[in-house]
Amino acid sequence: MKQIFLGFTVWLSLVSVGWGQSARLPRIAIAGLGIESSTFSPAVTHEEAFHARYGGEVYNAYPFMMPVSPLRKQAIWVPTIVGKSLPGGAVTREAYESLVNKTLDSLKKYAPYDGLYFDIHGAMSVQGLDDPEGDFITRIRQVIGYKTLISTSMDLHGNVSQRLAQHTDLMTCYRLAPHEDAMQTKERAVVRLLERIKSGKGKPAYKAWIPVPILLPGEKTSTRIEPGKSLYQQVAPIADNQEGIVDAGIWIGYAWADEPRNHAVVMVVGDDKTKVTQSAEKLATAFWNVRNEFDFVAPTGTLDEALAKALASPKHPYFISDTGDNPTAGGAGDVTWTLTQILARPEFQKVDGPSLIYASIPDPDLVKQAMAVGVGGQVDGKAGARVDARFAPPVPIKGTVKSIVKGDQNAEVEVVVKVGSVNVIVTQKRKPYHKEADFTRLGLKPRESDIVVVKIGYLEPELYNMRADWIMALTPGGVDQDLFRLPYKRIQRPMFPLDKDMKTPDLKARLIPVSGEGK
Repeated sequence: MKQIFLGFTVWLSLVSVGWGQSARLPRIAIAGLGIESSTFSPAVTHEEAFHARYGGEVYNAYPFMMPVSPLRKQAIWVPTIVGKSLPGGAVTREAYESLVNKTLDSLKKYAPYDGLYFDIHGAMSVQGLDDPEGDFITRIRQVIGYKTLISTSMDLHGNVSQRLAQHTDLMTCYRLAPHEDAMQTKERAVVRLLERIKSGKGKPAYKAWIPVPILLPGEKTSTRIEPGKSLYQQVAPIADNQEGIVDAGIWIGYAWADEPRNHAVVMVVGDDKTKVTQSAEKLATAFWNVRNEFDFVAPTGTLDEALAKALASPKHPYFISDTGDNPTAGGAGDVTWTLTQILARPEFQKVDGPSLIYASIPDPDLVKQAMAVGVGGQVDGKAGARVDARFAPPVPIKGTVKSIVKGDQNAEVEVVVKVGSVNVIVTQKRKPYHKEADFTRLGLKPRESDIVVVKIGYLEPELYNMRADWIMALTPGGVDQDLFRLPYKRIQRPMFPLDKDMKTPDLKARLIPVSGEGK
C-alpha cells in the first residue's frame, strides 16, 4: 500500500511542477535513514522505530521543502523514503535490508536523476554489518549510477568512512552541539546540490579526508564551551567564504559503537586542490592540538554526589542528568539503577519530602495497570530492566497515578506515578524528555520542582534555559560517559584518550577519488 502511495505522490509532484517546466528542471531524489546505535547496549532496533516517511510524506520532514518554499520550485523532486529512529541499540539486519531495499526499489522506478539528497545521521550500527551508511550509499550508486550528484548531510556525531566519503560528492554536517543548526545543515546540503547542478559545475574535483584518532563523547565536545566552541567556529570561514571550497566539516564521531570506522574525521570538498588539502589539514591539526582541553560541559559526579548537591542547593529546579542510559545517545532507556537509588533514599519516601521528577522509565505492564485503575488509583508493581538488566533489576513502583496521557509518537502512553515525593514518569515505550511541554502536558511543573532527573547527557536548549543549576551524574548504562569502562575490542588503536600518550598521528590530507573513479 505504501508503495502505491509513493508512486501516486511522486506522479502528483511531477504534474504539479508542470510538464512545460519539467524539461528545464533538474530531477533530484531524496532518501536517507538515521539513527545512533550503541553496540554496548543489549537493545535492538526494529523497522517500525524509524517511523519511515514515504513519497509526499517526506516533505513534512523539511520545513524548507514546503510547497511555498522557493527551493521546492527549483527542481522536480522525487521523495523516496526517509526514516529517523530514536537512538538505540543495533538495528536488526532484517530491518535494515527491508528499508534499504524499499529505497532502492523506489529509486529504480523513477530514475534517472541529476542529484540525490542523502539525509543520514552517520552512527547507525547494524547486526552483522560494518559501516551501514557506506554500504547504503554504495548500493544507491549501483542503482542511480556515478554521474548523479549526491549531497549528504550528517550529524557531527556520525562517522565518515572512506567508502562513504568516496560515494558522496558533497558533504556537510552540523556545526553546533546541541544541534540547533540541524535543519539549517540539511537545507545547506540541498542548496549546494542545486547550485552545483544548475551552474553546470557538477562534482567537486577534490575531497580531502583526514581520520583523527580521537574518540570523545558529545558531552565533552559541546560547542557551548571551549575548546569545542572555538574549534567549530573555524569551520564556517573555511566552508562558506572561500572560492574553490564547497564545504568543510569536523565530525566528532560516535563513541558508543565498537567499530573500526568510529573516530573523528575532518573532510573538505572543493575545486581548488591546494585550498582543500590545506584547509583540511588546518582543521585536523587544530582539533588534535586541543585534545587535552576537552572536558564535560557541566560539573560531574557520582549519583550520590549529584543528589547531595541537589538536596543542599537553594537553587531550583536543580537538574541531574542520568547520563549512562540516555535514550538520545543510544541507551536502552530502561536501566533502573538510578531510580532504584533515588526511591531507596529516606528523603524522598515522605510525601512532603523534596519534590523530584524522574524522566523516565518504560514499562508497558505498569502502564496497563495504571490505565486500569485510572487517575487517583493506586498501582503496585515493577518497572524497567526488561531490556537492560545488567545494573539493577526491575524497580518496585508503589504509588498514586497522577496522570495518564496517550498519543506520543515515541512513548505512546505516558503515566505519572507519585511515590513518596517523587513523580515517576512511566512510559509504554521509551521516550526522551527534552522540552518543557513534555512535562507540563503530563500535569507536572518542572520549574517548581526541587529536583528534575532526566535521562540525558548535555541538557537540550529548553531544559538548559530552565535549569537553576545542573550536574551530570556518571551513571552506568549502554552509553556510559566513562569510556574507560567500556570493553572496546574493534576500534582502531591507538586512540585518544584511551591511549593518552600516543604519538602524534599523520594528519596529512588523503584525497578521496571522485565517485565513479576506482569503483
